[in-house]
Amino acid sequence: MARAVGTSRPVPTTRGTPVARTPAPVGGEHDAVDVRAIRMRLGMSQEAFARSFCFSVSAVREWEQGRRRPEAAARTLLRVIARDHEVVLDALAAPALR
Repeated sequence: MARAVGTSRPVPTTRGTPVARTPAPVGGEHDAVDVRAIRMRLGMSQEAFARSFCFSVSAVREWEQGRRRPEAAARTLLRVIARDHEVVLDALAAPALR
């Protein structure tokens, strides 16, 4: 693995050519997650969505009403839920690693 310029972090390579890592944009429209759209596509109530993915019902409600914005970790989880919610449900049902 190569090293990223100016850091000690390794950068994955493909056939010996360093692969540029572009950090995800932070803030603005690029970082927005439409919680209601994700929930509706799954056909879940706010309560069921919150219970299934370990969110509080009040957080889901406030995200959907635009009164609060999910923190970075929650946005990441919401993106994974949007892409493949079954993977998240399986991971949450699995026994914790020690």
